Amino acid sequence: MMLKIKRVPTVVSNYQKEEGSEAPRTVGGCGRNCLKACCIQDAKLPLYAFKKINKVGGKDLVAEKCQEELPLAFLDSLVLGEWEDRVQRGLFRYDVTACETKVIPGECGFIAQLNEGRHLKKRPTEFRVDKVLQPFDGNKFNFTKVGQEEVLFQFEASEDGEVQFHPNAPIDVDNSPSFVAINVSPIEYGHVLLIPRIFECLPQRIDNESLLLALHMAAEAANPYFRLGYNSLGAFATINHLHFQAYYLAMPFPIEKAPTKKIATLKGGVKMSVLLKYPVRGLVFEGGDTLEDLSEVVSDACISLQNNNIPYNVLISDCGTQVFLLPQCYAEKQALGEVNAELLDTQVNPAVWEISGHMVLKRKKDFDEASEANAWRLLAEVSLSEERFQEVNALIFEAIALTEESDENNLQCLPKDDAVDDTSTYPTVVAGSQECVVLQ
Repeated sequence: MMLKIKRVPTVVSNYQKEEGSEAPRTVGGCGRNCLKACCIQDAKLPLYAFKKINKVGGKDLVAEKCQEELPLAFLDSLVLGEWEDRVQRGLFRYDVTACETKVIPGECGFIAQLNEGRHLKKRPTEFRVDKVLQPFDGNKFNFTKVGQEEVLFQFEASEDGEVQFHPNAPIDVDNSPSFVAINVSPIEYGHVLLIPRIFECLPQRIDNESLLLALHMAAEAANPYFRLGYNSLGAFATINHLHFQAYYLAMPFPIEKAPTKKIATLKGGVKMSVLLKYPVRGLVFEGGDTLEDLSEVVSDACISLQNNNIPYNVLISDCGTQVFLLPQCYAEKQALGEVNAELLDTQVNPAVWEISGHMVLKRKKDFDEASEANAWRLLAEVSLSEERFQEVNALIFEAIALTEESDENNLQCLPKDDAVDDTSTYPTVVAGSQECVVLQ
């Protein structure tokens, strides 16, 4: 029998409350046990210091770790162990393991999840949705206001180049450590937030240092089922405080299986490709001589999008060796009244996970009628047009240095046969008629 999950507002912290409501209270400081100056003095948290991993002697250690049959990596076990501890302490707003999930029949293999624990009625966002870059506002909810019990551990580079773990380390506020915290409204098991340099109170905008940190987390986890995602403002980020999300999904995302076409080899050997036969147009960056090479190229591309006010999402997969960059326009279409009412009624906000093919549905009706046609139609509304995509690519090409290996012909508009399949393939919303594979 399916458990009924209470419908609650989607929040990432138990301290992110409706205006005027009471937050959980503990002892000390302001009574909230938060991460601000009132409560943080003398506080201690576990510290995981990672070893920087790069290619050595021509061998990619990241890929090697990800592909080999290895025992559970320590970071992997730390995340899952600490996450399960917070489950036992009742910090999550619902039991995500009770959410029904199925693979939708079709070539793409979209994954549908019924998650009624994530709210049906979106609370108005606290910032403009038409500006990708906005200043941090300490008066609005940010991650310094979360409870210390929601933080799993500090995540930093090791000073001596070796992995270290300190179960009870002081918090060096002056050096602004990076934190890993739970998302109290999880999409999947192990759903966490990576918050780079938390006390610098950075707005939601990618830079090279923060992206490199996310790549290192993916590499250190050494688990191909652990991915990190990023949503810019205007692409369904809900908090204007720099953060990435991450969780485990024990199957490939549909976007990871989509064919690609190589268009350039960039600095440090980073390969740049374009997605084919997928409803959302996007770029794929892979490899490189070091994680720093990959981070530098992708962050330059992201910064270009940010500076040109283009919303986008990022998926980090394959243990940090593959990054999908996905400019989108769904919120813009919503504001202009250009999204079909049937799609709006689903109240699905297509952020990085949905765009990657993991469809988080809030209504039983949409879950029961889930089909590849419906998923494709929603995601096609997210995608830039071919013309706009090429314009955006031109901005990205200006921001990154192309090597002599680049195929200049491939940098032009793709032939129609290579472009994203036309949305007319799935012209209407239809109920799913095939039996779906239900996941346990």
